[in-house]
Amino acid sequence: MHANVKGFVAFALVPAFFFLGAFYVYPFVFNLDISATDLDIFQLRDGGRWIGLENYIELLTSPGFRRVMFNTVIWLTVVGVTVRIVLGLALAFLLDSRTIRAWRLSTLTRILLIVPWATPPVVAIVVWRWILDPRVGAANQFLMWLGFIDQPIPFLADANWVWPSIILIITWNTLPLVTLTFMASLQSLPGELVEAAEIDGASRTQLLRYIYLPHLKPAIIVMAMMSTFWTFNNFIYVWLTTGAGPGTFTNVMATEIYIKGFIDGRLGYSAAAGVVMAMIMTAFGMIYLRYVAARALVEEEDR
Repeated sequence: MHANVKGFVAFALVPAFFFLGAFYVYPFVFNLDISATDLDIFQLRDGGRWIGLENYIELLTSPGFRRVMFNTVIWLTVVGVTVRIVLGLALAFLLDSRTIRAWRLSTLTRILLIVPWATPPVVAIVVWRWILDPRVGAANQFLMWLGFIDQPIPFLADANWVWPSIILIITWNTLPLVTLTFMASLQSLPGELVEAAEIDGASRTQLLRYIYLPHLKPAIIVMAMMSTFWTFNNFIYVWLTTGAGPGTFTNVMATEIYIKGFIDGRLGYSAAAGVVMAMIMTAFGMIYLRYVAARALVEEEDR
């Protein structure tokens, strides 16, 4: 009987493994094969000549690649994710505060919070490009009205402002999910624990350090890891906002793969960049799975 159940489960998983192989394994193997050739998009009929690791060597030794990795790892991922986590925590504490509940603003604030999240990224980018436009943008007009600046700032063309502007757009569009996750975790915190600490004379700093943050730690780690996955390989925000410009100043891994493959026509080189990107994401995934597995074991032992 037990063997029959195992056989049925294995048979039921066949479609899942089929789709996994069709949509993940096969494309990766195909991409790996292309990365070892000099395949050109303008000469597809001729096929690609086998060149081994030349694409990888060129990629990893290129001065431009160091800029691309810096933009992807530091600006897009580290800075972008950190800003979202910090602001998400601050907003979660604010929206879950007693003041908001006392004024009965909880429902309204949650609705307003969902609006950016419900906005498609393409629409959000178009709107923010208009807001940041140096000629008719509301941001420049408002800053000039306040007297902070004397002339319009080309936010998406100035090297000093372009990355903060991109991070602003990403944060506005994705911050609600982070905030709602932290709010859900806060609401699962036993109120008796907080009340007991307050009766014992705990200050707000002590409450934050010894009660709130330890309780939020699993949610913070999971959201940081998931935000890293979503951000590291993101293409749409950078490409639709700046087109990797000015010049190639905001070029990241995803836009580099697109530019090399579909603009320069170097499909082999683009495939090699894609393999490197996949390997980096695999490393992130292994760290994430290791954390999830370790947490599951701890919970199992606690039971």
